[in-house]
Parts: sequence; structure tokens; C-alpha cells
Amino acid sequence: MIGSETGRADRGQTLPIYIWLSAISLFAALAFFAFAQAASARNGAQSAADAAALAAVQASRDELLSGLEIAIGGDEDWMDWLTGDVLDGGGALTAAEQFAGENDATVTGFGSTVVNGYPGFQVEIETNYAVGDSIIPGTESLRALAKATAVLKPRCELPPNVDLGGIVELDCDGNPIVVDPDEFRPGDLPDASVLFSVHLAE
Repeated sequence: MIGSETGRADRGQTLPIYIWLSAISLFAALAFFAFAQAASARNGAQSAADAAALAAVQASRDELLSGLEIAIGGDEDWMDWLTGDVLDGGGALTAAEQFAGENDATVTGFGSTVVNGYPGFQVEIETNYAVGDSIIPGTESLRALAKATAVLKPRCELPPNVDLGGIVELDCDGNPIVVDPDEFRPGDLPDASVLFSVHLAE
């Protein structure tokens, strides 16, 4: 009889401990899920910001190429165009908003910047979706924020003491390009990506 009573007592003491451990395990699992939700939202927001910033600079790069062609054809001093110093944001914001929207986000901040001497754009975004319900209060309406900066880097080098009114030979990261202003026609230049690279600023 004494042994039976002792066994029942042990089982009675074990049950609360089991329930307590189960509750802790469940809470830990829910907390981990909440942090995973937040991390996923942050990653999605950063991807949207990166895409928007890159799109902004790429759009300006295309506009830069058009301006460069006009400058060469007009017998102007087109060196500034080739160095990217006249980067324009005419279509940059539109491109940033488009790519942010494709990633389910909205542009909340936009502006030009210079990083290590290279022109670019900084974009801030907010996701259109919330983190979602979790054990952490407020996450059901919390939206992820992120920002990114992309810059344009010239690929071409001008030879020293160059006469921009004569034939110019450019070296664009190993790609030789010959420009003759007297014979130049729109479309003679290669793709903008050959003349300028676009990348996220570190």
C-alpha cells in the first residue's frame, strides 16, 4: 500500500512539471515564429529597397546615355556626360516606385546622393504588408522599413590631353570604343551598361 501511494504521489508531482515544461516549449516556439516573421518581413523590405535603388540609377543611366549622344553629336564638351557628373533623376523616382510596387512596397523617401565620389540615389521604402499576428503585441499592423543606396560608376577612361573635337579612343574596362564627333550618329554608342556600371553602395 505504501508503494502504491508513493507512485501516485510521484505522478501527481510530475504532471505540473510536464505542463509547465510544455507551456515553456510552446511559448518558445511561438516566440521563434514571431522573430522568423519579423526577419522575413525585413528581408522582403530590404530586397524591395535594393531593387528600387538599382532601378532608379539604371533609369538615370539610360537618360545619361541619351544626353551623351546629344552632346557628342552637337560637338559639345561631352566629357562631363561620360564621367556621370550630370546624372539626372528625371525618370529615377518613377522607376524606383515601379520596382518597389512590384515587390509589394511603397517608396517613402527618395533623394540623390554621392558615395565615394560616385553619384547615385538613396531610396527608403515601407512594405505594403504587415509582419502579421504573433505573441508580440502590435505586429499585426507593423510594416517593415528599409533603405538602400545605389550608385553609377563610369567604366571608360579618356586618354590624356584628348581633343574632344577629334576622334577619341576610349577604354571601357577593356572594351575599346572609338568616337568620331564628325561622323557620330545616335545609336553609335554601345549599351549604357558598357559605359557605366550600377551597383549598391556598401
